[in-house]
Amino acid sequence: MACKMDITFENGTTMPALGFGTWRASDEEVEKALNEALETGYRHIDTAPVYLNEKTIGKVLKEWIDAGKVTRDELFIVTKLPPHGTRASTVEKFLRSSLKDLQLDYVDLYHVHVPFTVPEVDGPFLVDDDGQIVLETTTDHIALWKAMEKMYEVGLTRNIGLSNFNQRQIQRILDNCQIKPANLQIENHIYLQQPELVKFCKANGITVTAYSPLGSKGIEKLLNREVPDLLDNPVVKEIADKLGKTPAQVLLRHVLQRGISTIPKSTNPKRLRDNIDLFDFEIDDSDVVRLNQLDQNIRICDFAFFPGITKHPEFPF
Repeated sequence: MACKMDITFENGTTMPALGFGTWRASDEEVEKALNEALETGYRHIDTAPVYLNEKTIGKVLKEWIDAGKVTRDELFIVTKLPPHGTRASTVEKFLRSSLKDLQLDYVDLYHVHVPFTVPEVDGPFLVDDDGQIVLETTTDHIALWKAMEKMYEVGLTRNIGLSNFNQRQIQRILDNCQIKPANLQIENHIYLQQPELVKFCKANGITVTAYSPLGSKGIEKLLNREVPDLLDNPVVKEIADKLGKTPAQVLLRHVLQRGISTIPKSTNPKRLRDNIDLFDFEIDDSDVVRLNQLDQNIRICDFAFFPGITKHPEFPF
């Protein structure tokens, strides 16, 4: 079953609204899951250098393209400029590195992963004697975006976007750009719906992609704190029972009906199939209102796994 809903960028590019997320998937997991996802019909694949799986994703994509099971034009591949590359002088180097690992001539969307910068290193991020992330505080979003625009102009990426930027930071880009961001990727789910930021993006012709749409319960150990279980919410379960769908399908369909694309991650074959099976039902208006009312402004991916990052002048939250 293929994704039957697209998001259209201002330049006419279409992106499948339902994608396959790959954060925190090992090489072995992502190879098996990506093959399953492609078989199931996923064509929008999201990755990043800091996920440490671009080479494996590239291997699988090449196998599929070489075997004639999919064409490059049918795929929509997204990757990101990493935190240690968030400066104008290193944009091209990091994009070319991702393209090499992905075994592609271009990506369909290249995001600035985060609005802050850490020192460039070949390996784990630098930490000081107190275990705090070493910061590079001279982040220049305007110069950075001009370098991103050049990547678009030379054809290394078909679209450019932002991830984890706040409204003030996005406005700075809009005020100084030749090419507007095509997409903003942010954490978005029933407990963190960010309606004002979504409204701002739509008003400025920027599409939105939701990561962690199911809540990222699996990163509790990484964060060293409890994470709310969205799938166990009684309203979500009640609506799922009424529709004969799973709670996950209700959560994902709710995001799509808000005009937002989403990239759930799963390495479980059944859940992969369930997560894309969203196009034969709708949540009615009254239940959409009930789901909207669940918003509690609870951010799960607050970058607490980067100790000391909140001290960066461009920390977005």
